[in-house]
Amino acid sequence: MSAETSFRTHLCGRVDETQAGNTVVLCGWANTRRDHGGVIFIDLRDHSGIVQVVIEPDNAAAFAAADRVRYEYCLRIEGTVRARPATQVNERLATGRIEVVAATVEVLNASAPLPFMLDETPNEEARLRWRYLDIRRTPMQKQLRLRTRLVQEIRRYLDAQDFQDIETPILTKATPEGARDYLVPSRVNPGQFYALPQSPQLFKQILMMAGMDRYYQIARCFRDEDLRADRQPEFTQLDIEMAFIREQDIQERVEDLVRHVFRAVIGVELANPFPRMAYAEAMRRYGSDKPDLRNPLELVDVAEFVKQSGFKVFAGPANDPGGRVAALRVPNGATLTRKQIDDYGPYVARYGAKGLAWIRVDDLAKGREGLTSPIVKFLDDAALDGILRTSAAQTGDVIFFGAGPYKTVSDFMGALRLAVGRDLKLVEDAWRPLWVTDFPMFEFDHGENRWVSLHHPFTAPTIEDVAELMANPGDALSRGYDCVLNGVEMGGGSIRIHRPELQSAVFRLLGIEEEEAHAKFGFLLEALRYGCPPHGGIAFGIDRMATLMCGVDSIREVIAFPKTASAQCPLTDAPSGVPERQLQELSVRVVRKEAAKG
Repeated sequence: MSAETSFRTHLCGRVDETQAGNTVVLCGWANTRRDHGGVIFIDLRDHSGIVQVVIEPDNAAAFAAADRVRYEYCLRIEGTVRARPATQVNERLATGRIEVVAATVEVLNASAPLPFMLDETPNEEARLRWRYLDIRRTPMQKQLRLRTRLVQEIRRYLDAQDFQDIETPILTKATPEGARDYLVPSRVNPGQFYALPQSPQLFKQILMMAGMDRYYQIARCFRDEDLRADRQPEFTQLDIEMAFIREQDIQERVEDLVRHVFRAVIGVELANPFPRMAYAEAMRRYGSDKPDLRNPLELVDVAEFVKQSGFKVFAGPANDPGGRVAALRVPNGATLTRKQIDDYGPYVARYGAKGLAWIRVDDLAKGREGLTSPIVKFLDDAALDGILRTSAAQTGDVIFFGAGPYKTVSDFMGALRLAVGRDLKLVEDAWRPLWVTDFPMFEFDHGENRWVSLHHPFTAPTIEDVAELMANPGDALSRGYDCVLNGVEMGGGSIRIHRPELQSAVFRLLGIEEEEAHAKFGFLLEALRYGCPPHGGIAFGIDRMATLMCGVDSIREVIAFPKTASAQCPLTDAPSGVPERQLQELSVRVVRKEAAKG
């Protein structure tokens, strides 16, 4: 490539000894500028790396231009590559064996003083307010470019497997899928609204009914819900659907895809095959339906030993069919200070715990006398013996206890398991994938006094007989499955309902009567009547996959322009008000909450 005709001939980080003696044209930002005895050095940076540029005083024009350069000035430099003297080689840089002697230095754009230095990690507010500067930082460059490679490898794999990349509508109909919809008023249909899709769920099912056989899409999805580190109001998912398929077929295909992208993008080999675990076992052993298998700690149930106890905190849940008394043995937990142990109480309270009991095993051989705990005096010898034996306790261990409703205990003891594992550095440095299967089809919501879907209302139950399902909904398992990696739910899917009578029965169990079902899902129910094939699929969170691959804690680290926890964009100041005239065109009127109450 000719330097005379090119705006840029090389990337900064790609210049090496093979170009020695050649003329190059580089563009980038002034990472540093140093004046050493009349010779100016500029470390020029672009996304590929840094190269040292030397501006010598006998080149008056270049020297004068370089003398004006400050931090983050945008530059174009033409010069000759030369090898550095052996004593000046910088092994920390990929370009550390060469430098570029500048012939011309052109300031493409000066920079005002930056609100933060790019070699630092500013606070979250500053990062999002000046996101274009934050993305200029090396870690963000690497993370976003890794995400690009992830998507490229997904497409490459699925294209080779004859999946069809099909777009589905962004402006669609509001349907209940577990979160609030974002609504868009229609100007040409006053008083009516589109909804932004929470997922392409119904459209991908209809594509199977339409004979497309294998579909995928890198889909934008929108949910109006409370946010946290792994949630955003708009996010990206890999959507997959296949016809004439069973659970095992989908899982094997998807496993192969996941292994491929992890190998291709970050050089990691995942297990083949992924292990499988039923939902009930995951909750019993780990207190979570997305267990982190790198953590060796496990829960054990000890209700049978405390049913006759005078300690009502344990005895009540132990005798309640919906209750649980669980123990978490922490090997060498005696290394925890009393303050650390006490601090876990407020921590688990966030997950619903009303308290956290514990026993420290000072000397197992001494029995009761070798135990330290506020609760030992309430437990008889048989209960203590059963607890110690079942938990496999040893001298130097601590045992934590949770008692209460089954789900609440599972939630807070599962959270405690993760916290203790992190604090004691018990978590293995590894990649541990898992399929979680055999979910309950329904959960009973006592607050609303009705059944709700554990996944979504289009998931097929293992019970195919409508009468049996209607008679025993609490016993039904779903044909759903989640793909978990290191305690993160990367993806979830299911075999779908493909018979109209079964879909109508599930709607009735969920409290969606026939009129409402046809109003919201009439197009789906009608499509099911015209030879709908058995089908199923899965959706993976692209943001979560990229977060795992990058080894960062929040999906905001792999999204170019994320929102804050209050669903705002500090960069653009969205959301914002709009002129009254524009609202009138949409037949929309803003009513303030205070005015509405009056």
